[in-house]
Amino acid sequence: MAREYARTDRVGQQIQKEIAVILMREIKDPRLSMTTVSAVELTRDLAYAKIFVTFFNDNPDEIKASLDVLAEAEGYIRSLLGKRLRARIMPHLRFVYDSSMSEGVRMSALVDKAVASDKKTGNSSVDDEQDNDSEQGE
Repeated sequence: MAREYARTDRVGQQIQKEIAVILMREIKDPRLSMTTVSAVELTRDLAYAKIFVTFFNDNPDEIKASLDVLAEAEGYIRSLLGKRLRARIMPHLRFVYDSSMSEGVRMSALVDKAVASDKKTGNSSVDDEQDNDSEQGE
């Protein structure tokens, strides 16, 4: 019977949970406002972990400063994580900005803008296609 989750996935989920708690409760740097851990990728040997984070601010300078803070605190976060997980091997952490959330918001805004533009100009090809589909179905 096949396993549902690989070991790296299970450990990655646990690391994601614990780092989120550590960033929320233990790290008191004001440059890390509203930091979210969105995903964790582990190597198969559990030696390295890539931690994907998002921030409330979209300013590139503030994102870079926040990533620098996380890189400086990597050793401290790793030691706290080691105490909480009690694992034999504690991976080296590398924090990476996850732009998927901001990219998703940007794409959604573009779609909304295009739909509003179509409604304003009266060029509603989507409505025409839906009308044609309903007429063919009758």
